Amino acid sequence: MADIETQVAIETVGEDFFDDPQVYYRRWRERGPVLKVKFPRGAAQWVVIGYAEGRALLADPRLTKDFATIIEIFQKNHPQAQDDSAAFALGGHMLNTDPPAHTRLRKMVNKAFTTRRVAALRPRIEEITAGLLDRMAEHDEVDLLEAFAIPLPVTVICELLGVPFADREDFQRWTKVMVGIPGDLAERARCSAEMSEYLTALVRAKAAEPGDDLLSGLTHAREDGDRLTEYELISMAFLLLIAGHETTVNLIANGTHALLHNDSQLRALRADPSGVPAAVEEFLRFGSPVDWATLRVTAEPVRVGDVEIPADEFVYVALAAANRDPARYHDPDRLDLAGDPAGHLAFGHGIHFCVGAPLARLEGEIAFTGLLRRFPELRMAPRTEPLKWQPSLLIRGLVELPVRLRG
Repeated sequence: MADIETQVAIETVGEDFFDDPQVYYRRWRERGPVLKVKFPRGAAQWVVIGYAEGRALLADPRLTKDFATIIEIFQKNHPQAQDDSAAFALGGHMLNTDPPAHTRLRKMVNKAFTTRRVAALRPRIEEITAGLLDRMAEHDEVDLLEAFAIPLPVTVICELLGVPFADREDFQRWTKVMVGIPGDLAERARCSAEMSEYLTALVRAKAAEPGDDLLSGLTHAREDGDRLTEYELISMAFLLLIAGHETTVNLIANGTHALLHNDSQLRALRADPSGVPAAVEEFLRFGSPVDWATLRVTAEPVRVGDVEIPADEFVYVALAAANRDPARYHDPDRLDLAGDPAGHLAFGHGIHFCVGAPLARLEGEIAFTGLLRRFPELRMAPRTEPLKWQPSLLIRGLVELPVRLRG
């Protein structure tokens, strides 16, 4: 077999990728379901864009998520990279583990996100939503992100975990740096250190004086005589705090953005609000809040289509590309609230399927129902410059979303 590098040409990706990744994905499909891409500030990586291939790999045990293995390979390939011990401390959560460690960690947190427990949060989420809409009603124009899409899920996850809402600006700032593409490594290390220090103090406070919140419950939980270590609690808090708000922020914002650019779909949903839960699924497919799934490494050679990916290679599954694969969805680049988005990969697939999916769906349902009912004239605010998107491979999200609430 010829050397793999001669078989697969490396695509160099420009900064315009973040303006509209689907432009790239449509072109890449002509080359098959997998390719190698390189960003200006990073190394070449394998990216899987096909739906069937991506779904299969998300559940393939030959692709490891073991954090220690990932770090070892990264340091071998990037010997110049500085030691970011704080990032290592935050990275040992269940999303970065394989069974049996993953099974143990997931079991500890699963009970908090059952459909029944999440449903019990509905009255409080509706109350938070109503309060935010009341404050928005004092204005004719708002940035929907700052006024609604951010504070709703942030308030919910802060209350659920027992994180002081007053600290939200700090962890949102840390989040933006840590989910963005690698840039200023010193800044990333500084944010990792600050967040690690913050969560360590928070976990220790919950251990000393537990409250009626999820993080206190995890701190004191026992499962068959087992309990989470402080290191595991800190990394679990990191995962739940970031994943528990950032993805839902962009479900709300991306869904609203898509809806306000599709008048027929907007009119249909206004006319029949009972269609909101189904619309949330289409928003998740069409404007996936997570663009690329988190990193995996091949534990052995893995064939994808006609290409064999060698062992010890980093692999990403582009969820947003898979969710618009024409081999899986009819007319995938059209928002269709009456379509069938079943099987979308917005929450992943396999053992790492998002544990917070029921909560995100509930928040999305309540948010869109309340927003369209309260502001039936909602539309995009006039502007001369195009909207900007976050420069992140993990998160697909707008920097701002200015809207008009009334005529």
